[in-house]
Amino acid sequence: MPTLGIAREFLREFGKLQRPVQDKVYETFAKFEEATFAGIHLETIRNVRDPRLRSIRIDQFWRGIVLAPTSGDAYVLLRVLPHDDAYQWARRRTASVNRVTGGIEIRDVVSMEDRMPRLEERAATTTTRLLSGVSDADLRRLGIDDQVLAFARTLTDHDQLETARIMLPEPQYDALVGLAVGMSPEEVWAEIADTLEPGDYDPDDVTAALTRSSKQVVLVSGPEELMEVFSYPFDLWRVYLHPVQHRVAYGDFSGPVRVTGGPGTGKTVAVLHRAKHLAERSTRDRSVLVTTFTKTLTGSLEDQLHTLVEDDAVLRRIDVRHVDQIANQVVTAAHGRVGILSTDEQRQVWRTVIGATGAGFTDTFLAQEWRDVVLAQQIADLDGYLAARRRGRGRQLGTRQKEQVWTAVSAFVDELRRRDRWTYETVCVEAARLLAERPDKPYQHIVVDEGQDLGPWGWRLLRAAVAESGNDLFIAADAHQRIYGHRVSLRQLGINITGRSARLTLNYRTTAEILGWSIGLLRGQEIDALNEDLDTLAGCRSDVHGEPPALRPAMSEREESQAVVEDVREWLAAGVEPDQVGIAARTWSQVASALSALDRAGLPTTSLARSKPVAGRISGATMHAMKGLEFRSVAVVGLGEESMPSPRAVTPIEEDPVAHELDLQQERCLLFVACTRARETLRLSWHGVPSSLLPPEARS
Repeated sequence: MPTLGIAREFLREFGKLQRPVQDKVYETFAKFEEATFAGIHLETIRNVRDPRLRSIRIDQFWRGIVLAPTSGDAYVLLRVLPHDDAYQWARRRTASVNRVTGGIEIRDVVSMEDRMPRLEERAATTTTRLLSGVSDADLRRLGIDDQVLAFARTLTDHDQLETARIMLPEPQYDALVGLAVGMSPEEVWAEIADTLEPGDYDPDDVTAALTRSSKQVVLVSGPEELMEVFSYPFDLWRVYLHPVQHRVAYGDFSGPVRVTGGPGTGKTVAVLHRAKHLAERSTRDRSVLVTTFTKTLTGSLEDQLHTLVEDDAVLRRIDVRHVDQIANQVVTAAHGRVGILSTDEQRQVWRTVIGATGAGFTDTFLAQEWRDVVLAQQIADLDGYLAARRRGRGRQLGTRQKEQVWTAVSAFVDELRRRDRWTYETVCVEAARLLAERPDKPYQHIVVDEGQDLGPWGWRLLRAAVAESGNDLFIAADAHQRIYGHRVSLRQLGINITGRSARLTLNYRTTAEILGWSIGLLRGQEIDALNEDLDTLAGCRSDVHGEPPALRPAMSEREESQAVVEDVREWLAAGVEPDQVGIAARTWSQVASALSALDRAGLPTTSLARSKPVAGRISGATMHAMKGLEFRSVAVVGLGEESMPSPRAVTPIEEDPVAHELDLQQERCLLFVACTRARETLRLSWHGVPSSLLPPEARS
């Protein structure tokens, strides 16, 4: 009876196929499995380098590429692509069994042959080699064969290796990356191999290799199990770790660690595995805190942890909650329940203070000065304020003006006390003070996701919640996705990450076309990276290709809404499920307008202002609320000049030119976040004059 294996690499691509194609894959392999002799369904490919690569018909347009053994009944589905693309893919590749690891490997031999002369020419101009510290014996011991070894010896930098990912056998690429980032050969072997010790395997015995290749191939026993595996293709990325991710998630560090990387590069994957690893080593419940800045994101992290961690005892050692929740718990325990002022109530208090003190500043300016200077630096008196650095504040203030500001700030704080009210920031400040005084800390380890959006008061709270020791703080962040205006220096906050940073560059979520277009939104922007250094998206890439983003100008709001309806209908007709469609806008009123148009068209929707994403319904949310989510198809609407950037979110240039530019950058980052929620299809629309944040070609 034929045995069917499915390459894990294909499982990551399967979820991106349109639903009708997915259904055809089910049908094709149900027939395949029922056949007396599976090979009768396979077709020979002309001019192929490896005759074991055969094709199977999915429908008239789509073909599957299958690795068929020369003897035996073990088959592996490698790819499903349009007819011509599938045949071209097969003609460029060969399959083999690694003599040392015993695993099945696929390589793009054409690309390797084409690229070698250029690499050799460049290598001849320098004595620097990326893997000069690794011997040939160690490379061979890890399963690096002659062709890949010759390639590896020409490498002079990490970028050359990263761009070779799509042509090298995946286990050998992973081994080279692990060595390049400093892992020992023993550590690399533990990550890439399915066996405890290197072996000496038959390079032609595919049938035997199937039983050994659990990291490359998923075996299924029939159509029902096949459908179950295909139902959860996106769960795989939570389990699979690239060596760079593995090194930081499972490493042993002398202090805090920072992991950076663009959208979809697996920072959250590293966070989840880090929490699992630390909890497995712990001995008491709730000793590992997993945290971020919003309730929505913590809920998502908790759900994903339950997918990754199967041991209930390990789960009990992990506490998942957002920073404000921790702060409120600590302060409530000390002072009783506290009342929080809303944003509008705070604005009204500032206006009252301005009227009482005669301060010649706007409520927005004073609120920002209080948060970004006074609270950020823990300033307690006028002398401290007069001497303070006002980083990120462009409006110059003389001594007399600073005295006026301090009078207003003092009056604001006094008014909070008089009303017995707090803000989220002051709750964090007090919680940090209380925890700093405690010799016993509530957590042994803290793991932070989306760290770029935590304010200095939040970081002080986390620093005070865990003792300074090895593996105390693990921080994942991407400053390009900062959607709030907090700019901090971890060093100044007592969090020293020197020598303990890693950067991820391979995007697993978004097509290269969507990623490249989105990165263009931030071109020329200097983005600080939480530690008085600059972040970069250089090298961030995707190996998956698709259609470029679609730009949809309209003459009126009604016309724009109708175009959204038409595009969403087209996506659904192509097989995209409703809950894999996201609608993003700058404001909730714009979201409501777009969802109303879809509702009137008879399409199921839900607003994420009121609930989590709902199965079978199109999700609508503001760009802020989109953070941490992903969809197959995303429509970003309302990108007119009056809405994006939001006038309320941007400091007038005459009031503070530096704050004005930083606010504009924050709005760009917000748009970047919204666009990179899309895995396959992105469309952007506006009516009237387009936003100045869009690239010139969109505004012409």
